[in-house]
Amino acid sequence: MNTNKLCLLLKYTASLLTISFLSAQDCSKFTYPENGAIDLAVNTTLTWSEVMGYNGYLLSIGTTPLGTNVLDRKPIGTNTFYTPPLGFPDNVTLYATLSLIPFDGPPILCEEIIFTTIAVTAAPSCSLLITPDNNAGSVTIITDIEWAYAPTATGYILSIGTTENGTEIINNLDVQNVLIYDPPEDLPQNSTIYVRIIPYNDIGSAASCTEEIFTTSFALYVCDPYFDETSGDLINRSPQINLPNVVGICSDELPYTISTEDEADGYRWYLTNSGSEETLLSETKSVNISSPGRYRLEAYNNLTTNSGDIECTSSKLFNIVASEIATITAINVVNFFDGKTITISATGNGQYEYALDSANGPYQDTPIFTQITNGHHTAYVRDKNGCGITERSVDRDIIPKDFPSFFTPNGDGINDYWQFIPPAENFESVIEIIFIYNRFGSLIKQLNPNDKGWDGTFKNNALPESDYWFRASFLNKQEITGHFSLKR
Repeated sequence: MNTNKLCLLLKYTASLLTISFLSAQDCSKFTYPENGAIDLAVNTTLTWSEVMGYNGYLLSIGTTPLGTNVLDRKPIGTNTFYTPPLGFPDNVTLYATLSLIPFDGPPILCEEIIFTTIAVTAAPSCSLLITPDNNAGSVTIITDIEWAYAPTATGYILSIGTTENGTEIINNLDVQNVLIYDPPEDLPQNSTIYVRIIPYNDIGSAASCTEEIFTTSFALYVCDPYFDETSGDLINRSPQINLPNVVGICSDELPYTISTEDEADGYRWYLTNSGSEETLLSETKSVNISSPGRYRLEAYNNLTTNSGDIECTSSKLFNIVASEIATITAINVVNFFDGKTITISATGNGQYEYALDSANGPYQDTPIFTQITNGHHTAYVRDKNGCGITERSVDRDIIPKDFPSFFTPNGDGINDYWQFIPPAENFESVIEIIFIYNRFGSLIKQLNPNDKGWDGTFKNNALPESDYWFRASFLNKQEITGHFSLKR
């Protein structure tokens, strides 16, 4: 398959499909695997090149060209990789399609690659318990059971009991191809819980998977909220975490310190790695962040019980997104009967909003401004994460008021010549030639932009005081007309 292709911009309007093409350098390309690759592991991570100035990526995977029966247009965010949480099907030819998500407009269809997964010839290996941790204590009796993906597994057999090899809670239940299970009943309180997870596939089941254990707390001291009998207030034993889902920082501010104002007895900050692994970064109220990514804050309050101290925990996953100040690359101005349409083009690693004429806004998400009056304008682009504002002057049209309204050719050295002098602002149009006429429409003078100007004579004869007319022609073939007075 030829991967050196154009991007497609797909837009549906009623029953009409509009297809636009973008140049290949505007689209992302898969960097792994190569197009046509074979015998790929079912847990292969797909990667692609980063394209700046877009809101993220959509990934589709199917068993036919442009198919979506394996993964249906999944938003990936701004990540440039994807690992299937449950693995790809084995011994199958797959088609992966990548699309860009603009900040405004429909998705842009980019590259499609084809690859084939390896045929699985062995049973999967064993999995590991993620939630609760193996040997964890004081676990709430309403906990979910979560485990790690075992590569090549297509399902899992779950057993839960209160004794070694016990199955009185869950007896060899086929939960199929999921990684989390919510027991239908509360687990026994103050008990050691034994969990065995056996992955399987069409070849067979994992062998010799060991049990993992954790201990539940007394139901009386489960960390759920309760109502105080005296005040009637709702009391939260676990800390309340108020971190936003996304924390935006500026690229030039790394490393960046994040602190929480939420009160708790203790804190743990983690970097969440691929899969289920986490790296502990800090055990204080703040953490130093060195790179964008996905992080987790765990806050806890200590609760003393008859059987010992337990932690009532709360957890919050959040993303660190790096931004930078925008670069305005172009400003396009189009004239319409009801005013100008100004379109601002900006690039950079960030989410931007746009304003005209004031750095204080109001700002809008779209870079297009309509029905804008004549005159000088300034465009502003602001990073939504506070990384700065970029401004640039908008070129404006020349208007009749930019030409002199009179001149006095009396030889005193003041206003002796009539000539157009461009104002200080930038202009879209450049004057090529100016024609001057008398009130009868006869051509009196023809001026170039660099001429000294008209001295009020025609064939070396001084013309009388009167109104005269001009017509200025521009290089873009547009024209502007007006009149002025000759005074003596």
